[in-house]
Amino acid sequence: MRQVLPDLARVVLPFCQVPGVIIDSLLSVFLVIALGWALRQTLLPNEASWQGFETISYYVLVPVLVAKTLLHAKLGTVPFGKLAFALVGTIAILSALLVAFRPLIERLFRTTPPGFTSIFQGVLRWNAFIALAVSANLFGNDGVTLAAVAIAALIPLLNVLSVLILRKHGTGGGSLVRGLATNPFILGTLAGLALNVLAPPVPRSLGMALDIVGNCALGSGLMLVGAGLNIRDLQRPSPALLFGILLRLIVTPLIGYALAHAVGLSGNGLVIAIVCLGVPTASASYLLARKMGGDAPLMAAITTGQTLLSMLTLPLLLALLT
Repeated sequence: MRQVLPDLARVVLPFCQVPGVIIDSLLSVFLVIALGWALRQTLLPNEASWQGFETISYYVLVPVLVAKTLLHAKLGTVPFGKLAFALVGTIAILSALLVAFRPLIERLFRTTPPGFTSIFQGVLRWNAFIALAVSANLFGNDGVTLAAVAIAALIPLLNVLSVLILRKHGTGGGSLVRGLATNPFILGTLAGLALNVLAPPVPRSLGMALDIVGNCALGSGLMLVGAGLNIRDLQRPSPALLFGILLRLIVTPLIGYALAHAVGLSGNGLVIAIVCLGVPTASASYLLARKMGGDAPLMAAITTGQTLLSMLTLPLLLALLT
C-alpha cells in the first residue's frame, strides 16, 4: 500500500497542475463529442441522417466560419510565418521519416502497405473541428483566426501527401487536383483571405447572417466527431493501432513544440500549434481510406482511439509545454 500511493500520486499530480481554463475548454469540447455519440446510439441511429448533417457541416458551416473569421482578422498581428513553420516543419519531418522507414514499420508493427497508409494519415492529419472548438474556447476570435492560419498552412499539404501515399500504397485511386479544388476548408480559407485583402463593404444583414451560420459550425462538427466513434473498433488493439495513436498524440506535438521554440513562437500561437498537432486525426481520413484502398478498419480504430485518448494527452501537453 505504501508503494501504491506514491505511484498513484505520480499519475494524478500532472492532472492537478493543469490550469482550470484548459480543463474547462477541453471538457466542454469533449462533452459535445459525447453528446454526438449518445445521439447516434439513441435518437439518430441511422447513418443516412448523419451523412446529410455531415455534408451541410463540411461544405457550408465550417467554410463559412473560417471565411468570416479571416474576413475580420487583423492578419498583421498574427505570427503567420512562425506558426506555419512549426506546423509544416513537423509534417515534413514526420512524413519523411514514415516514408523512409515504411518497410521497417510494416515489419515491426505487422501491417501491410494499405495499413501503412492508415498509420500515415492517422499520424499527420488533424481534426479541424476539434482544433477550432478548442481554439475558440481558449482565445475567442483570436484563437479561431490562428486555427484558420493553421488550416491555410496544413490542409492543402496534408491532402496532397495523403492522396499521394494512398495512390502509391493503397489499392484504389483518386484525383489529387479535384480533391484540392473542391476541398471546402481550402475554399473557405481562400475566400476569407481574399475578402480580408480586398476589404469590400459587407452589408450588416449579410454579416449577421454569416455569424448565425458560422456559430452553428463548431457544435455540429463536434457532434459529428462523436457520432463517428465506434468503441468496438478498439476491441482488438494491434501494434499498428497503438503506434498510430501514440505517435500522433505524443511525438507529433513534441516535435512541433521543439520547432516552435526554435523560431521563437510563444503565447497564443504556441498554444494553438500544440492544439493543432495534439488533436486526433481527421474524421475524413476513414472516408479517404475506404475510397482509395487503404486499411479502413485500422483507420477507424486509430481515429476512435486517438479521440478518446486525446482527452488525457491534450490537457497534459498544454499544461506541460505552455
